[in-house]
Amino acid sequence: MGAELLDRSVKPPRLNSLGSRVLEQARDLLQRTEALKSLTASDAEPHGLLRIGLSHPLAEGTLIDPILALTEKYPKVRLRLLSELTGELFHRLLAGELDVAAVLLPEGKTAPPPLLTNIIASDRMEIVQGAAGNLDGDWKSLGRAPWVLNPPGCPLRASLIDRMERDGFTPMIAAEIHNMHLQLAFVQSGYGVGLLPARFIARNHSIDAVKVLRPPSFDLHPSVALVRVGPLGALGKAVEQLEHWFRQLFEADTAKPVTRPRRGVPANRREARPRK
Repeated sequence: MGAELLDRSVKPPRLNSLGSRVLEQARDLLQRTEALKSLTASDAEPHGLLRIGLSHPLAEGTLIDPILALTEKYPKVRLRLLSELTGELFHRLLAGELDVAAVLLPEGKTAPPPLLTNIIASDRMEIVQGAAGNLDGDWKSLGRAPWVLNPPGCPLRASLIDRMERDGFTPMIAAEIHNMHLQLAFVQSGYGVGLLPARFIARNHSIDAVKVLRPPSFDLHPSVALVRVGPLGALGKAVEQLEHWFRQLFEADTAKPVTRPRRGVPANRREARPRK
């Protein structure tokens, strides 16, 4: 190494002061090397920082349970969560700022390469108005109504606008909000019409407070997907477990579909039985 590390004035020779410091650094280097090997080994116990992105339509309270369960199962894993637009999550994955992202994608679509897409469930988007609303479920009526939607950049919003424009109508935007709970509150108050996931409506027991509208040829079924760049080494097991719990969560949601109403009729209203 170009320096004397041993004190040869004694027998047997022993490390001098510089040699002791070099030995200390060498041991630290070996420990770091072993840690790097463990980090890249897919069969090692998951450990380290796992950075998870959530698209806004998926960032809701029910995801807390699988997130907490993951930290209990793998206590050496630290989580960092970020909620953002789907496109921004893709940019962060490519920049190495995220390890995995849970997103909603239009049906049949995948994340742009080289990102890897794993579809874990499907969802259904519903057009809803407040329970006191009297809009008909046709595009002409919806074209005159104020809308509460996600801000620009949301693929679900883009799909809705594209469908309306094919019939010659453009939605009148009254509010652009990322938060679904606030969107639902505006819809329930009668402020405007919204586009919300069926699972979110059912899970929040909101079907009594909104009317579901089904205009012609509107069938928006986005895919729930986990997206990543490539292998995650030791963290791969943790991501696989998270995927399993997410899949169970969404399968349980789809087992409770929102009641399909007639046009302009509250989803919970039943026809009265004739008296005998």
